Amino acid sequence: NLVLILIWLYIFLIAVPVMALGDYKKGISAFENGDYEMALREFKFLVEKKDSRGEYGLGLMYDLGLGVPTNLEEAVKWYQLSANKGNADALNNLATMYAEGEGVQKDAHKAKQLYERAAQQGNFDAPNNLGTMYLQGLGITRNYIRAYMWFHLGEMKGDRAAKKNRAFVEKKMNSEEIIEANKQVEEWMRRYVGF
Repeated sequence: NLVLILIWLYIFLIAVPVMALGDYKKGISAFENGDYEMALREFKFLVEKKDSRGEYGLGLMYDLGLGVPTNLEEAVKWYQLSANKGNADALNNLATMYAEGEGVQKDAHKAKQLYERAAQQGNFDAPNNLGTMYLQGLGITRNYIRAYMWFHLGEMKGDRAAKKNRAFVEKKMNSEEIIEANKQVEEWMRRYVGF
């Protein structure tokens, strides 16, 4: 009897999450292939299970108007639900909604905070997005050192746009500012990546 309980427990703990992961992969694959009906069905299935990936997927569909009518408020709602669970991609997209004032009132401070959380959790685009905010002074004080730092972090992830942006801002900086920016990169890496 104990063996049967352990087998059921194993199936529940191992097989169920794998099956849910398959649904997300199926939803993303359908989305990327233009089968929005299938993507919508898979994302809604995940949402019923309170899965942040399904919430993010629905947010993306409403944001882009693919498979559903464009509805930026609805996109914000789904991104927020997913972001509340720590989904880095949802955090990044929600930050963009706040930065642009799409579906929510424009709020650069909130966008900056969300981009920072997304970057800390490994989102690919967030460092370049933050660097752009600092470079252009978009709702925050222009700061070339912080822009360089974020662009450099993005470049380290392989983001080509961040690499170009880092080279651009570096031309506007003196050697002391570049040294300081590189110190900030090292501090961030120690704090959030562990090196």
